[in-house]
Amino acid sequence: MTHENTTPYTAESIRRALWENDSETYGPARNARAEELVGLAETTGDRVLLLDALLGLIDSYQFTSESGKTLVPFARLLRMWDERPADFHSRALHRLHWQFKWIVYSLIGNPDIPLDAVRRWLPDMERHYRVAGHSVRPVRAAEFHLAQHLGDDGLAARLLTEWTAADRDRMSDCLACELNEQGEWQADCGDDERALATWAPVLNGEQSCAEQPHLILALSLVPLLRLGRFDEARRNHLRGYRLARGNGSLVPALARHIEFCALTGNEARGLEILAEHAAYLDNGEEPLSRLQLLSAAALLLRRLTELGHADRPVPLPGDAPVTTEQLLARTRDTARDLARRFDERNGTDQVSTWAAARMAGTPFTDRLPLGVRGARLTAGSPARTQSAPEPAQAAAEAGAAAADGGSTDLAALLAEARRRTLAQHPDARAAWRAVAGAADRTGTALDLSDRAEVTYHAAVDVLDDPEAAGTLFRRAAEQFEAAGDPGEAAAGRARAAYTRAVSGRTEQGLAELDALCAELRTLHADGRATARQLTGALLASARVRMGTLQAAPDPAAAADALTDELRALLALAEEHRAEDPRMCSRIADISCLLGGLLAGRGDAPQAAELFARAVERYHEAAVPWYAAEAEARLAEAALSLGRPQQAEQAARAALDHGAGLFEPLGCAHLHLILAESLAATGQDDNEVADHALEATHWADQADGGEGLGAWAQLVLGGALLRLRRYDESASVLESALPALEEHHHEGHVVQARWWLGECLAELDDHRQAGEHFLLAADIAKGWDGQRDHAVLAHLAGDALNGAGLNEEAAAAYARAEELWRTLGRPQSAARAVRARAWITLRTTGSGLPVALDVMATAERLLTEAIAEAADDDSRTTLRAELAGTYRQTAELLVRGCDSEPGDEDDDGTAQRTYEDALGYADQAVAAFASLGEPARHDHTAAQLMAAWLESDLGHTSAAITRARTVLADYGDEDTPDTDNTTKRRRAEAQALLDSLA
Repeated sequence: MTHENTTPYTAESIRRALWENDSETYGPARNARAEELVGLAETTGDRVLLLDALLGLIDSYQFTSESGKTLVPFARLLRMWDERPADFHSRALHRLHWQFKWIVYSLIGNPDIPLDAVRRWLPDMERHYRVAGHSVRPVRAAEFHLAQHLGDDGLAARLLTEWTAADRDRMSDCLACELNEQGEWQADCGDDERALATWAPVLNGEQSCAEQPHLILALSLVPLLRLGRFDEARRNHLRGYRLARGNGSLVPALARHIEFCALTGNEARGLEILAEHAAYLDNGEEPLSRLQLLSAAALLLRRLTELGHADRPVPLPGDAPVTTEQLLARTRDTARDLARRFDERNGTDQVSTWAAARMAGTPFTDRLPLGVRGARLTAGSPARTQSAPEPAQAAAEAGAAAADGGSTDLAALLAEARRRTLAQHPDARAAWRAVAGAADRTGTALDLSDRAEVTYHAAVDVLDDPEAAGTLFRRAAEQFEAAGDPGEAAAGRARAAYTRAVSGRTEQGLAELDALCAELRTLHADGRATARQLTGALLASARVRMGTLQAAPDPAAAADALTDELRALLALAEEHRAEDPRMCSRIADISCLLGGLLAGRGDAPQAAELFARAVERYHEAAVPWYAAEAEARLAEAALSLGRPQQAEQAARAALDHGAGLFEPLGCAHLHLILAESLAATGQDDNEVADHALEATHWADQADGGEGLGAWAQLVLGGALLRLRRYDESASVLESALPALEEHHHEGHVVQARWWLGECLAELDDHRQAGEHFLLAADIAKGWDGQRDHAVLAHLAGDALNGAGLNEEAAAAYARAEELWRTLGRPQSAARAVRARAWITLRTTGSGLPVALDVMATAERLLTEAIAEAADDDSRTTLRAELAGTYRQTAELLVRGCDSEPGDEDDDGTAQRTYEDALGYADQAVAAFASLGEPARHDHTAAQLMAAWLESDLGHTSAAITRARTVLADYGDEDTPDTDNTTKRRRAEAQALLDSLA
C-alpha cells in the first residue's frame, strides 16, 4: 500500500486515513500504516484523534503475529484516560475496555513480564470495569486463564464457576470464544468428552465469530483422536486448516494441525503446513503462541527423523535449507528454553511439562487418510528396536511352519507341498522351502524327480533376480530330464527363456520360447507332455509378444495375429480342460491376456466378457486369490461400458480376494472404480466418500500416482459436496486443482472449479466462488457446446453479486444473457437481465428509471418468446417467468421509491410509484393464477404483495379482500404443507388483517 502525499496532513485527512486503514486486511502492511498514523496524529495536537489512532494501532496488532506489541500503546491510552477522561467519546471508551482483555492475555503470554506485574493488572482491570458499570465476567475469565496457565487447577475450577455465574454484557467475549477456553481446560484435565460437549455449539455452527470455529476445530483434534473418533478428527482438520491457513493471529491453531498430522501418519502433510508457516518459528512477538508452534514442530520433526528422514532438506524463510535432524535440534532446544523462561517467571514447571509432553507425543495411528495430497516422502530407513516380518513374509513363514509341522518326515512334507501346488495355494512356495530345509537338516538325498521339483520352486522364489531364476529353471529342467520327464523339462526351459525375455533380452528369449513351444507340441502329440505344460509355454510366448506390439513394423497386423493366436490357445485349453484341475486357471490366464489385448484395442464389450470368463474359471478352480486381478480388470471395463452395478460387484470382489496382493496404485484404482460405480448408481455418498478417500491414500503411496490421486480427490470432493460437507469438499478440491491441471483434461478442471465455487458460495466466500466460476467459464468458452459456459457465467454473476462486486457481477450477467439468448433459452436470459436490473438500481446515479428499463427488457424478451413458443410446455415455463418478472418489477418500484405514500410525498411521486407497483402485482396475480395448482404458492405470494400495496395506498377494503382470498385459497387446515409455505402464507395474511383491524 503506497501513501505518497506531498501536501501536509490535516486532522481530517488523518481521520479519513484511519477509517481507510480499518478496512484493510490484517497484516504487516496495515500495522505499518497504523504506526505511521499514530505519529501523524501526534503532530496535530488533537488528543481525540491521537487516542483513535492508538486504538486503531492496538486493533491492527491484535489480529496478527505482532499482538505482543499492544502493551505500549495501551499503557499510553490508560495514562491519557487518567489525565483527561473527557477526551474519550463513547466508542473510544468501549474500545479501551474491550482491549483491556487483550492486554491481560498478552501479558500472561510474555515470560519477560514479571508475574507480580501481571497480577497487578487484574485488579486495575476490575476497577476500570466497575467504574464503567460493566460486568466483571471478563475479569474472572482473565483470572481463570492465568490460573490455567500456572497449572492451579483448584483455583481455575473456582474461577470458572465465578466466571460463568457473572452477568453477560456488551463487554463479555462472545459465547464461542468463552466456550473455546472452557473446553480447552477440560481437555487439558483429561475430560475429552466434556470438552467436546462444551465445544459442540461452535462445532455444529450454532455459535461463531471472527476466530471461531477456527480455534475450536484445531483444539478438538487431539481429544477426538484420544477418543478414537478418527473420522471426526479428519473432518475437523480439513475444515479448520482452511480457516486458519496463513493467519498470523491463529498460530496456536496452526500448531494443533501440525501436531495432528504428526500423530496420524500424515507427516508429509504436516511438513507442508510447517514449511508454509515456518516464519512464525522465529517470530518472538507472541511468545506463548510461538512455543505452541515450536513444540508441535519438534514433534513432527522427531517423527520424520524416526521414520528415516533425518537428512531430508527442510527450507526455512531467509535461510539455507537445513536437514530435518538439524531443524529438530534447533526447534526442540528453542522450545525448551522458552518453556523454561515461562516456568522461571511463574515459579512452576507447568509450561515445561506441557511442552515436553507434546514433543514426546506418540501416534494414535500410522494411517489416517485425509483426502488432500501431501508431498510424498521418499522411503526412509527407520531405526527399529524390534523388527517385524512383512505381511507376505509372515504368511510364507506361517505356511512353512504348517507344512513342516515340526517334523522331518520328507515323505509327508513332499506330499503336503504337492497338495498345495496342485491346489495352487499361495503357501505352496513356503511348503517347498520346508522340504528343502528338512532335506538339508537331515542330510537326506532326494531322488531326481523330487530334487527337480525343489529346484523349480526355488527358482520361483527368486524371480526378482532374473539371472538366478533362469539358472535354477535350467537346472531343474536338467533334473527333470534325468528323471525321465521330458515335458516338465521342456516347461522348465520355457520358464527360463521367458525370464530371459522379460529381463531385457527379448529377441533371444522369444527365439528360445518359439523353439520350445514347437518341441512341446511334438511331445504333447506323442503323449509325453501335458496340455498344461504346452499351454503354459504358449501363453509365456504370447505374453512376451504382447509387450513387443508397439515396436512391430505394423502394430495393428501384429495385434491381429496375436489375437488369433490367443483365441486358438484358448480353444486348445478348453479342449483339454478336464485333464488337470489347474487347466481352469490356465483358461482364466489366457482369457485375461486376451481381454487386456482387446481392451487396449478399444473392444471393451469383448474384453469385459473375457474378464468375466476368467473370474468364473478362477473361482471354478478354487483359487479366488488369482481372480482378484481379473475382477479388477472387469470392474474397469464394466465402468467404461456404463455398467456401474457390474463394476461395483467386481471391484468389491477384487478388494476382497486381493487383500494384500495389489500394489498401491492398483488399490487406489480399485477403490476409485468402486467410488465412481456407487456414485453412478446414486448410492450412499458416505460410502462413495469412504472409497474415494481410500483411493487418495493409496495414490499418495504410489510412484506416479499424482494423476490418479487428483481424479480420486475430484470424486471425493463431489461426494462431500453432495453430503453438504462444504468446507471439507473445498479443502479437497483446492488440493486437487494443481494435479488436475497438470495430468487431466480441461473438463475435469472445469468440474473441480465448478464444485469448488458451489462450496465457497455455501460458505459465504462469494468473492472466491465468483473467481472459480469465472476461471471455469473461461475454459468452457472454447468448447463446442456453450451451455456449461452459460451456466458458469450466470453462477459467477450470482457469486459476485453476493460479494457486493456490482460492476463485475453485471458483466458476468451480461455475458450469461448473451449466451442464453444464443442457446435459445429466453427464460434463463430473462433471469440474468432481472439480476442486472437490481444491480442497476443499487449502483447508477439515475437509479429507478434505468433499472425499470432493464427490467422491461426481460418482460419484452419473455413476451416475444411466448408468442414464438413451439409447444405448451415451453409456453407454460415462459409464462411462469413472465409472471415472476411482473412481481419483481413491482418489488423494484417499491424498493426504488424514496418514500411511502403520504410520507412527505408532496408531489405525489410515491403515490404514483406505488400505484404502478400495484399494477404490476396485479399482472403477476393474474399470470400465476392462469398457471393453476403448480403455481399456487407463487400466486398467493403475489396476492399478498398486492394486499400490502393496497394497504399502503390506503385501500383498506381491497387489502382485506385480498388477504381473505389468500386464507380461503388454502382451504382447511389439513392442506399438505411439507415446507411450511402454507403456514407462512396464512400467518402473513392474518398479520395483515390484524394490522387493518
